[in-house]
Amino acid sequence: MANRFSELFEQGFEHLRVISTCPICNARYHSAELKILEERQEAQLVFIQCRKCRSSVLAVVLASQLGVSSVGLVTDLSGDDVLKFRRQPVVSGDDVLDLHEAIRQPDFLRRFEP
Repeated sequence: MANRFSELFEQGFEHLRVISTCPICNARYHSAELKILEERQEAQLVFIQCRKCRSSVLAVVLASQLGVSSVGLVTDLSGDDVLKFRRQPVVSGDDVLDLHEAIRQPDFLRRFEP
């Protein structure tokens, strides 16, 4: 699958446009810059860092008999960070509310002083 995906990437198919050029500086990516972080059946989690501006894109690429589609986003994470945080528990709404309440406490910042 990785070889097939790399071939599609090199051919510059229009449906892979989201990950064929850097969305920040428009430099063309090379297949050597592409890292497949995870594969499941017909889907790949792909990480690309632009060698020109150093911005990164994380994309999910799905290949099926109907074609190839991708969804990507610009990120400041490294490939290793993506894999690390991918395995962490999901932040819930209650977690956010608990943090909000903690920040409102007058001694919140003092808890972090050495």
